[in-house]
Amino acid sequence: MEEKYAYVYILANGYKKLYIGVTTQIEIRLQQHKRKVDPHCHAARYNITQLVYYERFVSITAAIAREKQLKGWLRVRKLDLIIGTNPLWKDLGADWGKQMVPFDLIRENELVREPLTFPR
Repeated sequence: MEEKYAYVYILANGYKKLYIGVTTQIEIRLQQHKRKVDPHCHAARYNITQLVYYERFVSITAAIAREKQLKGWLRVRKLDLIIGTNPLWKDLGADWGKQMVPFDLIRENELVREPLTFPR
């Protein structure tokens, strides 16, 4: 049986706007944000598509409680949380779904096995 996790995530559009959400399918939800599936939602209107922070939980109840907690924080505290784990504000989901080759499978620029999909 596959384990189901829940995630709390923070999206940003540079350093201006933040969006906090919760989901059980983070890769799918991130793609929905990036494609602006709902053009009227806050994230789409302000082009908030960069995943800058996330946490994983074993229950949706715990994830929702954490989401509410984070939404109650002052902006400066949210920024401290992001900077503490992602100081360069990289898009943590930029390579999700793309094929990547683990370092141990590369030998002098030659692929020794089939590429894997990241993350799994």
